[in-house]
Amino acid sequence: MTDRIGVCSWSLEPKDPAELIAQLADLRIRRVLLAMSPMVQDPETWGGAINELRTAGIEVVSGMFTPIGEDYSTLESIRQTGGIVPDNTWEENLTVATGIAKITEREGIEMVMFHAGFVPHDQTDPAYVTLGDRLTVLADLFADAGSEILLETGQETADDLLAFLEYVDHPNIGVNFDPANMILYGKGDPIDAIARLVDMTGQVHIKDAAAATTPDEWGAEVPAGQGQVDWARFFAVLDDAGYDGNLMIEREAGEDRPGDIAIARDLITAHLLGDRTNATQSQEGA
Repeated sequence: MTDRIGVCSWSLEPKDPAELIAQLADLRIRRVLLAMSPMVQDPETWGGAINELRTAGIEVVSGMFTPIGEDYSTLESIRQTGGIVPDNTWEENLTVATGIAKITEREGIEMVMFHAGFVPHDQTDPAYVTLGDRLTVLADLFADAGSEILLETGQETADDLLAFLEYVDHPNIGVNFDPANMILYGKGDPIDAIARLVDMTGQVHIKDAAAATTPDEWGAEVPAGQGQVDWARFFAVLDDAGYDGNLMIEREAGEDRPGDIAIARDLITAHLLGDRTNATQSQEGA
């Protein structure tokens, strides 16, 4: 059962595939969610990454498309630059996405996740229609390549995301659920959100966070089990819904990312092996 555990490649900040392979070996993890934009934008370094990983016995279970020009320095900057919302980067993002789709078709990668950007709450906002149209273009593109696209949660509430997905109404769009992002962006309780979205969830990030104490500021990402995600309840929702997909560890902060990833690995392993008591005690003792 622990073969459901993987790592988001960008969490380890590898300079090339060889370093990523070595890092995964140290962590005793053989599955990866691979950042695929570098394969298109820096093919000299990353173009052969999937083959190198597979040769090393590592399964590439899914990919990530990173939209161009995203600025995460503040909540307002990412609101303005995030995902496929900005007009000035849309054509370039479509070019990169097209390159990724060609790779997923060739390599048999079945899922690609990304942040679409902030979905307007007001459905009469012209940006709502534009974002829906662009998402449809990408959903069609990846459907033709045999890949499903998954929208990462956090930049909108579960209700707003559900309403938007119902509006777009495309069978090739699912959810990449990230519980920490709900906390970091202040978009609701992650347990309530996963209960609403689990039937559309194709992949899960394992990441934790503490909410901001000041309005309109970021929360703080922390090692899994040391934040405000109630992991016992979170896994219970997944289990009750029959979710048996990827549990991909993501860590985008901290001075010891490999160590923090190992903590998350052990948290998941405790759950998958049926030791929920141990997993809960680990959180309470953190």
